[in-house]
This record gives sequence, structure tokens and C-alpha cells, in this order.
Amino acid sequence: MYRILIIEDDRTIAKALASHLARWDYEVECVEDFKNVVERFAAFDPQLVLLDIVLPFFNGFHWCQEIRKVSKVPIIFLSSASDNMNIVMAMNMGGDEFIEKPFDLNVVVAKVQAVLRRAYSFAGGGNILEYKGAILNLNDASISFQENRQELTKNEFRILQMLIENAGKIISRDLIITGLWESDEFIDDNTLTVNVSRLRKKLLDVGLGDIIRTKKGIGYMVE
Repeated sequence: MYRILIIEDDRTIAKALASHLARWDYEVECVEDFKNVVERFAAFDPQLVLLDIVLPFFNGFHWCQEIRKVSKVPIIFLSSASDNMNIVMAMNMGGDEFIEKPFDLNVVVAKVQAVLRRAYSFAGGGNILEYKGAILNLNDASISFQENRQELTKNEFRILQMLIENAGKIISRDLIITGLWESDEFIDDNTLTVNVSRLRKKLLDVGLGDIIRTKKGIGYMVE
């Protein structure tokens, strides 16, 4: 479940956004103390920020710069001040997207989903990989789905990481073995088969079923 922090002074808009995003299973918080935005950001540790430009005390550009000092989290600006200068400034300050007010809540959700995909669907873009609701955590080598979580061995994690990063493509057994060769453990064809079998069992235990498909004589893939 992704966490989204809303930094919006208009309580009506903030509540509408929070309610609508919660229906899509996002965990949402709204900033209420506009003097201590960074403190609220650090405590909630969101994976995406929705940020208005016009705020009490300091504007959104200021808080975008402050957040960028400590995090690369995606930031979507929300504003009725949608002239070209503000849009360019928002992007230059570190924003990832700009949504003009008034907006359709479904458009906001679509843009939120697109930004999250860009930020977290590939290694290097964040600390997780997301695949059809499953979360592969790159920090602790675990797989989570809904309320279930399983820790993976180094080899199981690397296999699943390669497959998710290349979802929809067949990854040959030889390529997977080469990718696992960094390990001190000897990896051969039989060892790979054992690791894939154990990985499949753990995926089944978290409720993912058999998401790894075997392409006979070639390799594996997730679709």
C-alpha cells in the first residue's frame, strides 16, 4: 500500500482527495500544521506527495525544495495558478507532475498511478518493485501481498527481481544463472530449479498463486 501525503490548505479539497484516494487503497494523510511540513513528511514517510502552491506561511515551491533536501519522493503539484511560469518553476524545483485546479478526481488518481509506476516499477527508481499489487521490497528482500509477507533468500529475491523487472518477457535459464553467479554458492541448472520451486511455494503462501510461468526449454516469465 502506497502512502500519500496531501499538502493542501483548502480543507474541502484535501478531504475530497483523501477520501477518493483511500477508495483506491492508498494510505493518505493531510498536513494540518503548515509551519512544520517537513516534520510531518518525515514522520509519515510517504511514497508520493500532492502539493499545492498557495499555502500559509511558505508556498509550495519552498516546501518542495525542503523535501528535495532529504528525499527524492515523487511530488505532484496541484494549483489553480497554472500559467506557464508556475508550471516551469514547479518542474525546476523538483516536481514530477502538475495538475491544474479545478480537477477531476479520477484524473488525479490516473496521474498518481502513472507517477508511482514511473518511480517504483524499476530497480533504482525506489526501494520497491510493484507487480499487480505485490510489493517486492529491495531493502529487506521480502515479498508482500495484501496482509501477507514472506522473506526471500538471496537467490529467490534475485530471481523474482529479474522476472518482475522484465515482466512480460521470457528470461532464459542461462541468463538467470549468470545473474545469480555473484553468490558464493555454486549455481547450476538443478540449483536454479530448486530455487524457483521454493520461490513458487512462498509466492503461493502470500496469495499470489503461480505467477511464475515456465516456458519449456527456454526459461521463466511473469505476465
